[in-house]
Amino acid sequence: MDFKLIELIALTIVIHLIDTLAYSVRLNSVKSGKYALSLSLFNIFVLISRTANMVQAPLIGIIIGKCIADGIDPKLDIHLVTFAATTGTILGILFIPTFLKIFSKAVDKLDVKGSVPSIVVEALHINNIKRMVRSTTKPRKSMWTKLRYKEIPKRLLLLNTFITAVYTIGVLSAYYSSFFVKEEFRLAASASSGMINGVAAILLTLLVDPQSAIITDQALRGKRPYGDVKALVIMLIASKLLGTLLGQLLLYPAARIIASFYS
Repeated sequence: MDFKLIELIALTIVIHLIDTLAYSVRLNSVKSGKYALSLSLFNIFVLISRTANMVQAPLIGIIIGKCIADGIDPKLDIHLVTFAATTGTILGILFIPTFLKIFSKAVDKLDVKGSVPSIVVEALHINNIKRMVRSTTKPRKSMWTKLRYKEIPKRLLLLNTFITAVYTIGVLSAYYSSFFVKEEFRLAASASSGMINGVAAILLTLLVDPQSAIITDQALRGKRPYGDVKALVIMLIASKLLGTLLGQLLLYPAARIIASFYS
């Protein structure tokens, strides 16, 4: 396997692992009542994810460009990268209990110290790393049983599944589409990735985030039980996982549809 492909797969796993953990931040913010502090601290992880995103596109371009030059269909490589999104999501699910345990302590320290860099430096100390390793917690069945799933809008979950699928394959399908168009249109086809992900971001902001925020805010104000936020997070993560799998099915059709605009 090409080293660039391995690097791309690793980056994709990191991106989706962090995106999955982002859902669980709602749980800590409601439980601790420190929503702003939780969000501020998690922005560090968001920066890591966004940096990985910036590196991802050039790597995809290199792989697709090499395949075009060699006359090889990069379909398998693209599907492997899409599968990495599913892998990252599953790893995120497994790490949530451990992440919440460590994240909760970090938020408390931020409340006292008031400095994110100092917490990061302290976390990198070898003794603290050992403590974090010892804090590893396995997901328990009780985490997702006896929750009020019926209180979560099903439309919200369907939208999140579809938007996740689009977000997962947006860049990949746009770059893959350049394999099916004439040389003079390849740059234009690959540049469509920004537009596709932009549409996904708009849909997420307008249709998913407000509903999720309402449920979270109501729980913060005591108008809903904490279990509702827990059910929301679990269902959103489940729909995200389904979205990455749906992306596998949409990848090739999406690439062909994009290519048709430049035929």
